[in-house]
Amino acid sequence: MEEKVTAIIDILKQRYPDAVCALHYDKDYELMISVRLSAQCTDARVNQVTPALFAAYPTLEAMAGADIGDVENYVRSCGFYKHKARDIVLACQMLLSDFGGKVPGAELTAVCDIKPERLEWAKGICGDKTAYFENYSEMLKSGLIDAVMIATPHYLHPIIGIEAFECGINVLSEKPIGVYTKKIHEFMDAAKKSGKAFGIMYNQRTDHFYQKMREMVQGGELGELKRCVWIITNWYRTQAYYNSGGWRATWAGEGGGVLMNQCPHNLDLWQWIFGMPSAIFANCEYGKYHDIEVEDDVTAMAKYPNGATGVFITTTGEYPGTNRLEITGSKGKLVYENGHLMHTKLEVDEREFTYGTSQGFASIPAKTVEIEIPAGHGEQHVGILKNFTNHLLYGEKLLAPGYEGINGLSIANAMVLSSWKNEWVELPNDGEEFWAQLQEKIKTSRRKEDAGVVFNTEGSYGNK
Repeated sequence: MEEKVTAIIDILKQRYPDAVCALHYDKDYELMISVRLSAQCTDARVNQVTPALFAAYPTLEAMAGADIGDVENYVRSCGFYKHKARDIVLACQMLLSDFGGKVPGAELTAVCDIKPERLEWAKGICGDKTAYFENYSEMLKSGLIDAVMIATPHYLHPIIGIEAFECGINVLSEKPIGVYTKKIHEFMDAAKKSGKAFGIMYNQRTDHFYQKMREMVQGGELGELKRCVWIITNWYRTQAYYNSGGWRATWAGEGGGVLMNQCPHNLDLWQWIFGMPSAIFANCEYGKYHDIEVEDDVTAMAKYPNGATGVFITTTGEYPGTNRLEITGSKGKLVYENGHLMHTKLEVDEREFTYGTSQGFASIPAKTVEIEIPAGHGEQHVGILKNFTNHLLYGEKLLAPGYEGINGLSIANAMVLSSWKNEWVELPNDGEEFWAQLQEKIKTSRRKEDAGVVFNTEGSYGNK
C-alpha cells in the first residue's frame, strides 16, 4: 500500500507541478475536513464556512469530541450537511484512535534523560509502553528505535547525532545543529557515511508567511536583490530564564546567547529566503541586559556575492520588541510585520528606469498589495515531525535537511567572531579561528548551579 501511495503522489506531482490548493487550511486534518465539505460544494463556500468551524474546534481533539448536531449547524450551507458533519467527526476520531493524533506513522518507543525526576515526569505522560533510559548510548543500542530526536544542550547535538548514525539510526536534531561549524562537518560526514535520514527542527520553515516570501524572492518577483533588513527584537527573556539552567548562557554550557538559542530560526530563515552572505561584520554586546557572559544584544551587517547588503538586529533585552523583515529588490519590496505581508511591485524595474528616464526626481509607478496567506503559522514542530516521518516512510522531500543546519550556524559564528576581532569575517570559512577563540572563552566560563527549573514554553516561539 505504501508503495502505491508513493507512486500516486509522484505521478500527481509530475502532471500538476504548479497546482495550488484553493481551500484554506492551516493543519493537515483541516485540509481533510475542507475536502470533505467541498463535495458538491464550491471551494469558495467552504472557505466561508471553515474559519468559524475551526475557531469553534481549534484542535483535532476538540473536533473529535464535537457534538455532530453542533457541527451540522456550522456546515449546513455546504449541502449534505448531516452526512458531512458525521464524517468529519468520525474521521477525526479515527485519526486519534488509529494514528495517535498528531504524527501518523510515528511511535514514541523510548525516552532518555539524565535526571530521574524528569524520566518520572515522562512516564506520567507516555505510560508503560515506552522504554526509559538515563544513558543515551544504551538507548541508541537498544534496538528499540529507528530514529532519534535530539533535544539536549547544544554541544551534545553532534556528539549524540554522530553516535546515532554509527548505530544506523535516523537523526532529527533540535536547533542549533551544534555550537561551532568545525564539529558539524564531522556530523555531516557521519550522516553521509551512514546513509540515514538527517533532519533539523527548523519548525519556522512551516510558517506560511516565510514560505511565501521564499517563493517570491527565489522566484525572481523582486528582481535583483538589493537589501534584507530583519529587526527581530521580540525574544525578550528575564534573568529568571537565564538562572533556570546551569548550562544556560555560558560559553562552556551553551556556547553563546541570543544567536545560539533564540535566533537559529531567524538566521536560518534569513539565508533560506535571501541566500547566504559572503561576509559579516557585527557588534555583539555581552551581558548588556542580563547577568550573563554571552551575547544578549546584536547588530550585524552582511555583504552578498551580488553586491546586496543586509542588516540583522536582535536582543533578549527589549520589550515589547519588533519583528519586521523587509526585503528589497529592483522590482519592489516585501515587508512582513504584525501578521501582514505587504508587496510593493514596481511597474518598471528600477535598474532600467534609473538609466532610462531623463527626470532627476522621478518616481516609479508602483502598487502595494497585501499578500493573502492562509490563517495561522503552519504546523511548526508537529509539521517538521510529520515531514520527517513521511520522508522515512514514503520518501517525502525533507523541508529542513540537517545538512542545511550549518548555514545559519556559520552566520552566528561569524557574527560573534567579528565582534571579538572587530573586523569583517568572510563566509564560508573552515571555522578553525572561531573554534580556537571559543576554547579560550570556555576556559574562563563561569560555573553555574543548575536550578532545575522547567518552564512552560508554549507560545514562546511559533511565529517569532
